[in-house]
Amino acid sequence: MASSKENREISEELRHRIFQLLNAHPDINQRELAAKLDISLGKVNYCLQALIGKGWVKARNFKNSKNKLAYAYFITPVGIEEKARLTFRYLKRKLKEHEELVRVIDELKSEVADIRASDMPEISEMEFDLEYPEQLNDLRATGNAG
Repeated sequence: MASSKENREISEELRHRIFQLLNAHPDINQRELAAKLDISLGKVNYCLQALIGKGWVKARNFKNSKNKLAYAYFITPVGIEEKARLTFRYLKRKLKEHEELVRVIDELKSEVADIRASDMPEISEMEFDLEYPEQLNDLRATGNAG
């Protein structure tokens, strides 16, 4: 079972994704939002109501192209501040995860090097492709990968 901290982090990630989508597509409907977020329509409604309740998002009625009543969602000034806070926390968490992955990858590469240097020919001759994808090579070359 996830701890309350894990639930909060998942909630922050979801809020961040909702803010991103609303910022890019204020006229997105809840069904489209649910599809893009890969969550249920009910959960989208719940999340939007929570964001509206916090004063971070406002919903305005408008007539869509089919002349049906629809909503446009706008991030309020305090919502923009919250989005910025979420973005910084999310980036910090993802950078920590990246650093940990780089550490684990380096350990695994060291293990593979030890295996290659072993006295057991059947193991040391195994093919290992240790090439990084081009983007990671570029990051490593500039010193930005950890």
